[in-house]
Amino acid sequence: MFRRQHMKADGRSVSLYGFKPHSGPAGEELVRTTGHHSELRRDPLRGTWSVYTPHRQTRTFLPSAATDPLAPYRVGEVPTEIAFPDFELAVFDNQFSSLQPSTASTMHSQWADGPATGQCEVVVYTAAQEGNLHSVGQDRRILFLEALIDRYETLFRNGAAYVLPFENRGVQVGVTLAHPHGQIYAFPFVPTPQAVAAKAFEDGYDLVSDHATWEGIFTVATDGGLTAFCPPFGRFPYETWIMPTRPCRGPWDLHASEIENLAQLLGDIPRRLDGLFDAPMPYMMSFQAAPRDAGPDFQFTVQFYPIMRDAGRLKYLASVEQFTNVFTVDIMPEYAAGRLREL
Repeated sequence: MFRRQHMKADGRSVSLYGFKPHSGPAGEELVRTTGHHSELRRDPLRGTWSVYTPHRQTRTFLPSAATDPLAPYRVGEVPTEIAFPDFELAVFDNQFSSLQPSTASTMHSQWADGPATGQCEVVVYTAAQEGNLHSVGQDRRILFLEALIDRYETLFRNGAAYVLPFENRGVQVGVTLAHPHGQIYAFPFVPTPQAVAAKAFEDGYDLVSDHATWEGIFTVATDGGLTAFCPPFGRFPYETWIMPTRPCRGPWDLHASEIENLAQLLGDIPRRLDGLFDAPMPYMMSFQAAPRDAGPDFQFTVQFYPIMRDAGRLKYLASVEQFTNVFTVDIMPEYAAGRLREL
């Protein structure tokens, strides 16, 4: 894998990843036009953090194909974030970042508990304006995984305590850019769910061994040393996880063959989800890898949270879920696994 680093005029970084070296001059590019201020506030009753980012109110919202900011550079047209006429996969600093480099973060409010330092990046899967993790193909998914491993290493080295690669798919979950992409948040702290999971692994919970006791009825697909399943404790309809069949802390621990297997399943699961109701499934997907300072027992998963419980019927996170964090689940995970297994 090759990486070309480019510094934009506003100081933001663009990394171009490919299986071939990238060359050629940069053209006109989109530069930051808004101020940025982010601060952390802690809820003393829940023990959780929130990030306040008023500058994000002006972020790009459902642009047309002609004004797509993730498209490659086009002579005589609206400047984009990536100032090159073609690329394989690109990662750049988000113009509307929730977390800011430490040099840029200052507190302006007496209510702030600290500046929201960190980094937010956009991962552009392809120069094409349409597509998804299935349609981009196996080679591009492998490149995506290799690029993510590089981003983990870079962001941990820069001081991040926790790194969350994720994808929001569909306007139903708040997507504001149709161009195929994901994001990466590099946090200065370990968020509560990941801290709880790290403590569970540290205390001896073994997901791989637990999974072996119930894998059959909950299994969706397997590929080499990777398995996809609907966990019996899933909270979303058709919730699906991908997991190595040996304990790994993160994708950086995978062998080359396991990266290929994971790439295959990263394309297979969206295909199956889309097949449920013969329509693109809106979902949230994340890489749940070990925090920087977690012990050796953390076990890596990729988690898909679909939000359609039936054709045309969304799963809403309403009062019970929001106020108690207790989910009411309409689809039994074993039924979900059976449906997905058939597709």
